[in-house]
Formats: sequence, structure tokens, C-alpha cells
Amino acid sequence: MKSTVILISGRGSNMQALIEAGLPVAAVISNRADAAGLKHAAARGIVTSVIPHRDYTTREAFDAALAQAIDGFRPDLVVLAGFMRILTDAFVLRYQGRMLNIHPSLLPAFPGLDTHARALAAGVKLHGCSVHFVTPQLDHGPIVIQAAVPVLPHDDPEKLAARVLAQEHRIFPQGVRWFLEEKLVIERGVVRVKGELPQQVFAP
Repeated sequence: MKSTVILISGRGSNMQALIEAGLPVAAVISNRADAAGLKHAAARGIVTSVIPHRDYTTREAFDAALAQAIDGFRPDLVVLAGFMRILTDAFVLRYQGRMLNIHPSLLPAFPGLDTHARALAAGVKLHGCSVHFVTPQLDHGPIVIQAAVPVLPHDDPEKLAARVLAQEHRIFPQGVRWFLEEKLVIERGVVRVKGELPQQVFAP
């Protein structure tokens, strides 16, 4: 059976969505011992591990330790579910083509942090989230599936974030499931799904 290893740094709400969707999770690893998501995973009988990034003097050393921990579980897919560390190119290339991330914007718009406030400041009328393959260029990997939500007149970053998060919980399990079912094909940097399944969701 195919399996995943999920990396988290905090509450792990997207991790919970993946677990509750019945996806196979071999382990949950965090760079923070106080990450609330670890308790949820342990309560579901999932192996958890902590690799504290502050124990390592360089990003390279931390990433090497993290990779060793991941490889011990022999996962088919590494999933970044709110993992708040910028990974080195060497780490990303080690898992090239088998590492997915969820980002709270309609990429390629608004890579990086503070996406909801930036979307509001830009005056966009649609915002959303994207599941994408991880590449060395931050938040620029091939896009698997996206969900769009309307930006409403009285939105603030918190209100908008809450509606986007609901869609993250909807599309992340779908993207991971497609990968595990070997339905994803990357052609010239563009992802298509075997069977021509829709790769976009429009929330009301």
C-alpha cells in the first residue's frame, strides 16, 4: 500500500483533513515539539516524530536530519501541511516529483506569506488556494488543483482566510489521493489528471 509522511509546524488542520479523508499516513513529523497537530495524529494512532530545527546550526544539517527521518518510513509521497520552513534545494530535489504543498492563494499570484492581506490590498475579486508540486523556486511548482472563493465587500484577512481554509481542506485530500492513485501526469510543467477530472473548484 502506498503511504505518505506529513510535515507540520503548528495546528495541522490540513493534516487533520488528510487523515479524516482516510488517506494512508505512515508518520507525522514536526520541527516544533509544541505543534498541536502532533497530539491529533497520535490520538489517531499515527507515529509522530519531532526534529527541532533549532538543534541544528545550518539549514543543510536540519534538512539532512529531516530527510533521514522521512526515509525511515519509505513514503511514496511527502506532504507539506503547514510546514513553516524554507527547504534547501538539495532537500527539494531529493523528493522531486513526490512532494506536495498547499498554498493559500491562486498561484502564481501571491507566493510567500500574508497572502490574504495582499489579495485584499490588490483588490482581486477571486482568491483561493492551490495544491502544487514542490520545486526549488518557492511556491512555483506545477499546480495540481485549485479552489477559488469570491472576495466579498466586507472581507478582512481573517474572514477571507477562514473561507479559503475550508477549501484547502477540500482540495488537499483530492490532490494527494490523485497522486497515490497514479493519476497525475506532468507534461511541460503542467499537471493533468488521467480521466480528465476537473482540477478547479469554485466555492459559492
